[in-house]
Amino acid sequence: MKSLWMLLASVLFASMGVCVKLASEALPAAEIAFYRSFISLLLIGVFMKLRGARFATPHASVHLKRGLSGGVSLVLYFQAIAWLPLPTAVTLNYTSPLFMAAWLGLTSRGELSRPVGSALLLGFVGVVLVLQPSMAADQWLGGLCGLASGLIAAMAYLSVRDLGRLGEPEWRIVLYFSLCASLIAAAWTLVDGGFHWPAPGTLLLLAGVGSFGAAAQLCMTAAYKGGPTLVSASLAYTTVAFSTLFSLLLWNEAPAAVVWAGMALIVASGVLALLHPPSAKL
Repeated sequence: MKSLWMLLASVLFASMGVCVKLASEALPAAEIAFYRSFISLLLIGVFMKLRGARFATPHASVHLKRGLSGGVSLVLYFQAIAWLPLPTAVTLNYTSPLFMAAWLGLTSRGELSRPVGSALLLGFVGVVLVLQPSMAADQWLGGLCGLASGLIAAMAYLSVRDLGRLGEPEWRIVLYFSLCASLIAAAWTLVDGGFHWPAPGTLLLLAGVGSFGAAAQLCMTAAYKGGPTLVSASLAYTTVAFSTLFSLLLWNEAPAAVVWAGMALIVASGVLALLHPPSAKL
């Protein structure tokens, strides 16, 4: 059942990516990230209120860590989607399981195991292949944003795992993430020139970003909370496949052969690392 939660989350995250890509034609990435987080905050807050769920938490510091890392990662991810083809941006963001496996390997054993080391090497080669066309098109900054979002997202996912082990319900985890991400994105937007009044079509896209994002976040949180962390992270790679399918259907964009090869290496490297977890309890 936990596997189904992550697969559903992947479809929803890919759908959110489509809405972000379309909305980025009218609004900056940080502003889209604000609407994504704020709409999720409102939806989840109202639902919790109707259910009589408790808003107070005894684990505020862990929520803050998850919210800060997740909020920054979200803005960087949306910027990568705006500047890069959707499958490329998603693939770079989903290097997070590699960074997570590397971190777990280093902290649990003091050194990387051979499988994890091999996975990181494969992943590095894959990233170079994926970025090669983007570099030629002066989109290297988007590639860096995608990679940075993957690195920081790994920290956020580990915090989700910790909150699950502390017994925090999914609703409260997503609520406080949405709150922190809203504040981060709002501050980022104000520094970047302030808010804009969206056109009706853009408002509809923003509603999709927020709704798909909230639903995906809940499904992902349920998967990480109740299932093995690295298994859930591995299944998250299906978002790459769904995003590629949507890109083909909506924009008729097929990745170049070298990008296909890079994406395959990144996915393979992540699976290799995730099949050799540094601790049995993961």
